[in-house]
Amino acid sequence: MSMDFNFFMNDVVTQARSEIAAAGYKELKTPEEVESAFEQKGTTLVMINSVCGCAGGIARPAAAHSLHYDKRPDHLVTVFAGQDKEATEKARSYFTGYPPSSPSFALLKDGKIVSMIERHQIEGYDPATVVSRLQKEFEENCEEL
Repeated sequence: MSMDFNFFMNDVVTQARSEIAAAGYKELKTPEEVESAFEQKGTTLVMINSVCGCAGGIARPAAAHSLHYDKRPDHLVTVFAGQDKEATEKARSYFTGYPPSSPSFALLKDGKIVSMIERHQIEGYDPATVVSRLQKEFEENCEEL
């Protein structure tokens, strides 16, 4: 029984990783990759991915569709909560003032957090609402492409 569950979970994780990568987000799997990505100049959108239903049904679709906008972050990255634990922990160390939350989005500017869309602002909402929240942050913090 547990072997079947592990195969199922591997499929879920693989699907979750491929969805966000297909949307153009670079996956960060180590603390060093997080540090390097977060130290880049400009704006960086971080999607904290997870295997929960609201990640698959709301957050990942919103992560992809929010990018169809005049202004968007310079860099798109993702960490996977529950999978790449050290990378996620390192990423969360930058999100001062916010409790751990997944799925969620953090917008950084020159390595400093400027806004956060937490799980409670994702779960129970439709993807279009989350897209609007993300694009509002892009409008306020990002440059036009």
